[in-house]
Amino acid sequence: MALEVTDTSFESEIINSGKPAMVDFWAVWCGPCRMVGPVVEEIAGEYTGKAVVAKVDVDTNQEVAAKYGIRNIPTILYFKNGEVVDKVVGVAPKEQLVAKLEALL
Repeated sequence: MALEVTDTSFESEIINSGKPAMVDFWAVWCGPCRMVGPVVEEIAGEYTGKAVVAKVDVDTNQEVAAKYGIRNIPTILYFKNGEVVDKVVGVAPKEQLVAKLEALL
């Protein structure tokens, strides 16, 4: 399962994790987010122990969403060494999401 990250846990779970991270910014009411969600969950299962795969609900965690300039959802940010190194906005195929994560390993 993808890790549910909040404004308060973001720094410890993502920035200071020591692992590459893929973070899905989403909301319950967002149709495209519901399409991407199951794919993110699959990737989370496949990368357990290798990378952090997380989700941030932008409605309940507005600080993190604002900090990273999330204007459209779904947006997936890729982190390495605590820095954003890549991103995908909108619905994308699993292969594209995995390829970007693999590039960080």
